[in-house]
Amino acid sequence: MTNNPALEIALRHLKLPAFVQHYERFADDAACANLSYDRYLQALADQEVSRREVVRQRRCLQHAGFPVLKTLADFDWHVIPQLNRAQILELAQGAYLSRAETIILVGNPGLGKTHIATALGVAAAHQGHQVRFFTAAGLTADLIQAQTEHRLTKVLAQLLKYRLLIVDELGFLPLSPSGAQLLFQFCSTIHERVALIVTTNLRFTDWTQLFGSESLTAALLDRLTARAHILEFVGESYRLRQRKQRK
Repeated sequence: MTNNPALEIALRHLKLPAFVQHYERFADDAACANLSYDRYLQALADQEVSRREVVRQRRCLQHAGFPVLKTLADFDWHVIPQLNRAQILELAQGAYLSRAETIILVGNPGLGKTHIATALGVAAAHQGHQVRFFTAAGLTADLIQAQTEHRLTKVLAQLLKYRLLIVDELGFLPLSPSGAQLLFQFCSTIHERVALIVTTNLRFTDWTQLFGSESLTAALLDRLTARAHILEFVGESYRLRQRKQRK
């Protein structure tokens, strides 16, 4: 098939770049294989769908705000043998997303909690879901600023548009009373509406120290753990092991 400028102009106008790229080659292949017109059109349509899916996945990753991209294939499972690998691989399939469930990763620093949280977020983005990654300190600062600027309702409404929200390093930095209240409001707003992943170095019994109120902490944990997948990370810090190996 020879190049058809008028057809290409029409295809670009219709925003079908995969059609523009492949229509000549696919037409030649269809002619050689004696394929019907609908089979030829189906092949082009499949190519366009695949291209759009790749673009959508790329866009989801770009908008997620991951500091570093991590995957489950990169994780060293042998370092933490107690970790339930089968459960994490099942979670990566994404069923928890449609149920708006919570995943809580608990353990000392340097054990891979952020890696696993990011990898689950990357898997969700590859499935075409809208994902957003925050540190707990960053999210709290954003919420405080939004409240100061009278935009809190709007910001919380925008967060409800995501399928998965990740809050990393909860407990690494202390919370102000207003910050604790806003994080509670955030969790209450998205509860059973958006899936949530939280990483923390604090055991649940220590969360009162972070939030400063037993009643607020109890209410928060009631929401977070109601339908939660809780993964405990036990072992020696990865960075500490590296330092020992260098010595």
